[in-house]
Amino acid sequence: MPKRILIGRALRSDRLGETLLPKRIALPVFASDPLSSVAYAPGEVLLVLSIAGLSAYHFSPWIAVAVVVLMFTVVASYRQNVRAYPSGGGDYEVANTNLGPRAGLTVASALLVDYVLTVAVSISSGIENLGSAVPFVVENKVACAIGVIVLLTLMNLRGVRESGTLFAIPTYVFVAGVFTMIAWGAFRGAVLGEEMRAPTADFEIKPEHPGLAGFALVFLLLRAFSSGCAALTGVEAISNGVPAFRKPKSKNAATTLALMGLLAVTMFCGIIALAAATDVRMAENPAKDLVHDGVPLGADYVQDPVISQVAEAVFGHGSFLFMILAAATALVLFLAANTAYNGFPLLGSILAQDRYLPRQLHTRGDRLAFSNGIVLLAGAAGLLVWVYGADSTRLIQLYIVGVFVSFTLSQTGMVRHWNRLLATEKDQAKRRHMIRSRAINTFGAFFTGLVLVVVLVTKFTHGAWVALLGMCIFYATMTAIRKHYDRVAEEIAAPETPGDDSMRPSRVHSVVLISKIHRPALRALGYAKLMRSDTLEALSVNVDPAETKALRAEWERRGIDVPLKVLDSPYREVTRPVIEYIKSLRNESPRDVVSVIIPEYVVGHWYEHLLHNQSALRLKGRLLFTPGVMVTSVPYQLQSSEVAKKRARRRQDWAAPGSVRRGPAERTKESSTHT
Repeated sequence: MPKRILIGRALRSDRLGETLLPKRIALPVFASDPLSSVAYAPGEVLLVLSIAGLSAYHFSPWIAVAVVVLMFTVVASYRQNVRAYPSGGGDYEVANTNLGPRAGLTVASALLVDYVLTVAVSISSGIENLGSAVPFVVENKVACAIGVIVLLTLMNLRGVRESGTLFAIPTYVFVAGVFTMIAWGAFRGAVLGEEMRAPTADFEIKPEHPGLAGFALVFLLLRAFSSGCAALTGVEAISNGVPAFRKPKSKNAATTLALMGLLAVTMFCGIIALAAATDVRMAENPAKDLVHDGVPLGADYVQDPVISQVAEAVFGHGSFLFMILAAATALVLFLAANTAYNGFPLLGSILAQDRYLPRQLHTRGDRLAFSNGIVLLAGAAGLLVWVYGADSTRLIQLYIVGVFVSFTLSQTGMVRHWNRLLATEKDQAKRRHMIRSRAINTFGAFFTGLVLVVVLVTKFTHGAWVALLGMCIFYATMTAIRKHYDRVAEEIAAPETPGDDSMRPSRVHSVVLISKIHRPALRALGYAKLMRSDTLEALSVNVDPAETKALRAEWERRGIDVPLKVLDSPYREVTRPVIEYIKSLRNESPRDVVSVIIPEYVVGHWYEHLLHNQSALRLKGRLLFTPGVMVTSVPYQLQSSEVAKKRARRRQDWAAPGSVRRGPAERTKESSTHT
């Protein structure tokens, strides 16, 4: 019942098509991460530049141009990906098919790490934005962040379509708010000639390293550029999520990619431009490095994000539009994690199908979502948030490495893909299209590879090594899982010629375990007689001589026609004497099969499981490791099991709120389809 209330009633497999997304819903579902990154990516650029002081801020437009060129390059490259590989494997499938399993596994490891970081960074940043207005949130950052993770997890467990509809509204409100801010700011500045000043415009920046020049300045600019590249995270999610689009899937995914790139680039550049026009000041350590009237601001100062400062300068503090944009920004940062909630489970399902992850990740849950992958992502992100104290500044240093590893290997794989097709294609029109696509992917591979080197060099000591360590752990784990599955598959493969496993055993020796004579024991004896084994005996362990004597007497009084064998147990153990006796039977006749029949109680309450069947569970656990032994449980339903039956029946009949109203229409639709 609680499960149904939280995630809704189960959906039939044949309703999977109803969960597919139109473009207007797919955009906020898959692109909320790069769209929302404009809330913190411009700030990260200014934070790094502030190390060299206010004079370095004039480089921010050029860094924005470099990020724009990179964004358009990546979007153009991934439009080729979704058309060539529409099955949803994304970067993993491209690298695995064209560069080999090791490259594919490297990409998969990078993406899994990046998806976890996407959730942690987006939610932590959202908590910080919300905390500027609600002090309670700042005081309980970790608890609030984990609470948001739990809420997002439940929303995604309800299914992609329902969660997508919920996420669309705040995402579109955020986009509309940012565009309104850019347009109104440009109108006020360029047309009306009004002066707009950010709340930090009067502050001075105390540079950590004043007068940087030469290589040191280049290194700083490259580090600022790598921080600004946070705007590109999540672009690959659309290529992984192509199966979730409505038909034509590839075309809709490519259109969504282009629209996402255009929106993200415009918002990013607009905020950078307005930040420069309104004299926004940011510092990595605002308590010491931001100075007002010659005095550092101190530890009590809370540094607002760039987007909040720009909105205050353009709309005015406390105005209606300012409040709407502030609320939408905080909410969309929470929802940005949804990109990972859609990408991680899909990729996990594909990896599980390829036997690199546990098979449970391949199956869909009650609501046709990959529930196990969603829960795994939530657990990993929650752990990361707890370890790093929900601090987005610390978490963002781990960011970006994984996504550029996947970008680079994916685009390199696409170049090999086009080379392979060009070797056999004769049609000139198709060849021209392939050559153009190859050129786009070649430039994409070169550019993203260059950025990857920059990111590794500038961010390694600032935390990128943790992301690389996570990738190595994922790679090693998935390799070990694949080896295990391959070893098991080889071991259990059916031979072409008959072997020992397909031969009929010489005899079956059945053993019924008896503690005392009661209804469950009599039922187990009756079942054992029905099996018509070659040899049948009852087996008991002498733990208490008085009870054993009473058992023998009752056995003889009832005239039960099954031999009763009693094993001595001087140390009052039950499991070991039984195991040793079963093994002795196997040693005497290795070609015989021993069938162990165990009577068990079926109870209805969880606490009753603690009071019954413990010896049976221990015995079954040990007997599983004994070759040639089959274990059969004979259930006996106690009255309390009726409670469990009624509970199961209520779960089966229960419908989510509103489903009774919707039910007849759905059934009518189904029946009309069948007729």
